[in-house]
Amino acid sequence: MEIRYLKSFVTAARLLNFSEAAKETCVTQSTFSQTIKQLEDELGCALFFRNSHEVSLTEAGKELLPYAEKTLHTADDCIRRMEDLRDLKCGTLNIGVTHSFNMVMHETLKDFMRLYPSIYLNIVYKPMTELIEHLMSRELDFVLSFRPQKNFPNIESHILFEDTLSVIVRQDHPWATKSSVTLAELKNYPIALPAKGLQARNVLENIMTEAGSELNVRIEMDEVTPLLRLVRATGIFTILSSSATEDVEDLVYIPIDHKGGRMEGSVQMLKGSYMKAATKEFIRILCETALVKKRITDWLRERC
Repeated sequence: MEIRYLKSFVTAARLLNFSEAAKETCVTQSTFSQTIKQLEDELGCALFFRNSHEVSLTEAGKELLPYAEKTLHTADDCIRRMEDLRDLKCGTLNIGVTHSFNMVMHETLKDFMRLYPSIYLNIVYKPMTELIEHLMSRELDFVLSFRPQKNFPNIESHILFEDTLSVIVRQDHPWATKSSVTLAELKNYPIALPAKGLQARNVLENIMTEAGSELNVRIEMDEVTPLLRLVRATGIFTILSSSATEDVEDLVYIPIDHKGGRMEGSVQMLKGSYMKAATKEFIRILCETALVKKRITDWLRERC
């Protein structure tokens, strides 16, 4: 059984359209259909119901699909291992990053690109839930985010550093010298928040719901950088992780006084997946950044 047969089968099972599957695999439809027929002949059973209107999997097709996917994943892992033998002189590293992790990415990327100029980096910035979906479909090698509050059975989280949900204000704000802020104090002022779906917002909504409290939200943004610019320009405050102000001289953070405000910066990985040498090296460089180095955890220290 050839790998190309299984690739064609998995593509057809995903799209349930032979014409589109042929286009995706860059062959003619007749060639694609012949490939599926050869696989069916080899297995001695039909894998698809086909007519002029629709394509669907037979019982045999449904049974084969998970094994075919596993075989292709194993083949991909084999290719990755061979790439690693080339001393990181080629290959691709696909990294998912939440917007909250901007603070550790710039320094890490600069050093990684200097050391390994031939490694292609594909960096995807999206909300954590979307990144986890891409990770589970093996489109990403790992995700940098705060530890998900929801349990994902196929994902393992390795904690890099601990953080706290905090109010971010300008240095001239009346709260700038406070050691903490209560939820009751937050209700009395207009606020700019990260958009729903971003992790700091998810943590905030959980503790606000638990406390039965509401905020006077005036504006929402789906990116951290313009949100911090707004704080600088207007004096309004926002709520993010304390590390969002790392190396930012004109802004300060005040932790929110609530036990539910604890956040954990983490590497999210697919359980049982092979860790590329490029992934290990990226994490090693990551641990040398100022923010992570001073809050490093045992899991990260073992890889640095």
